[in-house]
Amino acid sequence: MECSVRWGVVQEVSNFEAKQELVVEIDSVQARAINYPELTGLCQAGDQVLLNTTAELLKLGTGGWHYVLAIVGRERSLSKQGHIMKLRYTPLQGRTLSVEEEESPYHEIMAKADSLEGLPVAVGSLHSMLVPFAYSLQHKGSSKRLVYLMSDGAALPLIFSKTVSTLRTRNLIHKTITFGHAFGGDLEAVNIYSALLAAKHVAEADIAVVLMGPGVVGTSTTWGTTALEQGIFLNAVQQLGGLPIAIPRLSEKDSRTRHQGISHHTRTVLERVVQQPVVVPMPELFHKGFGDRDKNALRRHKVVWEQTEEGYAGLFEVDLHFSTMGRGLRDDPLFFHGVLAAAQYCAGLPLPQEEGE
Repeated sequence: MECSVRWGVVQEVSNFEAKQELVVEIDSVQARAINYPELTGLCQAGDQVLLNTTAELLKLGTGGWHYVLAIVGRERSLSKQGHIMKLRYTPLQGRTLSVEEEESPYHEIMAKADSLEGLPVAVGSLHSMLVPFAYSLQHKGSSKRLVYLMSDGAALPLIFSKTVSTLRTRNLIHKTITFGHAFGGDLEAVNIYSALLAAKHVAEADIAVVLMGPGVVGTSTTWGTTALEQGIFLNAVQQLGGLPIAIPRLSEKDSRTRHQGISHHTRTVLERVVQQPVVVPMPELFHKGFGDRDKNALRRHKVVWEQTEEGYAGLFEVDLHFSTMGRGLRDDPLFFHGVLAAAQYCAGLPLPQEEGE
């Protein structure tokens, strides 16, 4: 096995918000690397850097990049506030100001917060659901404030997602919250419960969506996947008095039969992880491929059928990148119809002040 920690020299630096993309030279070979200044300090051309090369070595789906562990002769920069550590007990642990803690300007709000008060919360299992969900929600004429909660089920730095940066620039996301060991959101939270309460009472969300960052862990087994966090988060929404909405993972083109129709990840969540019935929006066109296996997954839940053909056609006219597992809009239409069904359902929900009118 080749060494997964290597020394390199920085050749080129491209600066982005809270992230640097580098060209580094390792043993006379050029490669790409990412540096997070919050964790390691700012890189400059000529710097000698210690790199974690594991992801590229394993050819992971979100790989192709090395990651800077340290810069020779440079002190690591840390947040100057907060007592909550993320990446705890690792060489890269760093302090963050959590929305709940006493130093936070929102501590009193969070100390009193105990209910979502009916806040609709859509929960999915792939980061690739975020673009079609956010766009469709706003495209339907909704002025609802969408708050994105990113879990630590995959990528930990929010800034790794170019998707989030694009959606923020286009005002399709109102605020971001990172929880667990994920970091870099507008607000940091300790866990899913406080993240949800922060979305409602601090970020003042009208709709919240919970999705992991880029990447997902899978093992071709029922229980060995981070996608099952979807069920845990739906339970949390239910327990806090919100409206839990499951974004279904659908496919008609995935080569793996376990992901065709309703993915086995979604089926496991709906049949075995979720404790109470939740809302499951589904595209009307799925009726034609509706088998017994899928019926069983939806049996005890509130299924809402949505007409998504017009919304799907509209995605082709948008200057946004729509892709899941390397497949685009034309490669796996059913996946996007499933996400659109959830977004359209959320767009049609009344705002709290409208319910009493």
